[in-house]
Amino acid sequence: MKVASQEVVLVLNGARVSLDREVFVSLFRNSVVASYSDVRKALDGQPMPFKTFLKLTYQAQIPYPLFFAPRDVVDVQVRLKTDKLMAGFTKKSFSMHSRHKVELCDVELIVKDLMRKQELLRRYDPTLRRNPLVGLVRKSRRPVADDAARLLRVLGLDLSEIRSAKSKEAAVELLIRRLESNQVLVSRSAQHHMPQEIPRRAKFSGMTIKDKRVPFIFLATGNEGDHLEPAGRRLFTLVLLTVLIGQETFTPVNYDGHTKDENSPRAYEIAAEILMPSAELRDMNFPDLDALKKAATKFKVTPSAVAMRARHLRRIEHGDFVEFMDVLEDEYKNRPKSVMRSPAPVKALVNYNGIECSRRMLAILDAKRVTPAEFRRVMFFNKLAWSQLGDFREAVG
Repeated sequence: MKVASQEVVLVLNGARVSLDREVFVSLFRNSVVASYSDVRKALDGQPMPFKTFLKLTYQAQIPYPLFFAPRDVVDVQVRLKTDKLMAGFTKKSFSMHSRHKVELCDVELIVKDLMRKQELLRRYDPTLRRNPLVGLVRKSRRPVADDAARLLRVLGLDLSEIRSAKSKEAAVELLIRRLESNQVLVSRSAQHHMPQEIPRRAKFSGMTIKDKRVPFIFLATGNEGDHLEPAGRRLFTLVLLTVLIGQETFTPVNYDGHTKDENSPRAYEIAAEILMPSAELRDMNFPDLDALKKAATKFKVTPSAVAMRARHLRRIEHGDFVEFMDVLEDEYKNRPKSVMRSPAPVKALVNYNGIECSRRMLAILDAKRVTPAEFRRVMFFNKLAWSQLGDFREAVG
């Protein structure tokens, strides 16, 4: 039986340099490079060029001298890093109707970045107030319908506004605008314009990041390869994330919209009540798939979401429910694959930073509370030239 070496070997100018294997694993394990082939090869005993090692430490945002520190020092640093990262969450992950958990390393740099923006806003934006949405329905024992109504009331949102939107995508945009007008910041994934790419293997719908004044919602928007989030599911996910903020639950979320699991946590029930009120569903009949699809168009959600809601309210028999879900899953798998075009860099960065966060950060810049260099680093990741600031302002509006 092959025994793993206790060392990882680096090669620098032809000379071999040894690293403690446990230190190497401990530092890289919870980073964005953990699954990279170069890391795996090094752990399998293949010497790693020092240049490759430096590139990996830069991508992982780990100071490379730390790899040469004693294990006890490394353990302390890893613990401090994890504690700081987890400060944005109340629980590690929230898996909704899914066996998959969100790995923290898949979103680590995004979490760090959004927390950095929250910190700057708290420090320099004097207009911020305590957010009334945070904790609004925490530990509530009221009926689900009451909590749904309270959340809509605080957002100043009427259900008819969502339904009158021209499309499901327009409904998503409407809810984002209403959230941001209530000091909830919304970031959307933008491939190649985020601190890290979300790997294709990740089952990830979004996350909520803690703050009493400016909680952040990060929403997966369909640029994550095979795990496309259609607009109807994205609206439900966005409402679910809003409910979690109302429950004062901050966590990465994986929501499976094609499950036959009939058990639902309270957050899901509140989100479903907001978009598909039980009083209406109980007066509806679903004799066939067309009826589900018609209701989905009305409620601006997916047919699967309507089927799950109708089954929970016993408006569909179990056998019909399973049959409907199987057909819908086949239709989803066999749908025409749309070609995802990368947006222009300015638009992509506005989507990722969010309109409200961008406006507030621009105001901080104009008040000279942050330097142009810091603004460009935090908001543009140095991917836009300073001369493009005007284009960014125009896109923010």
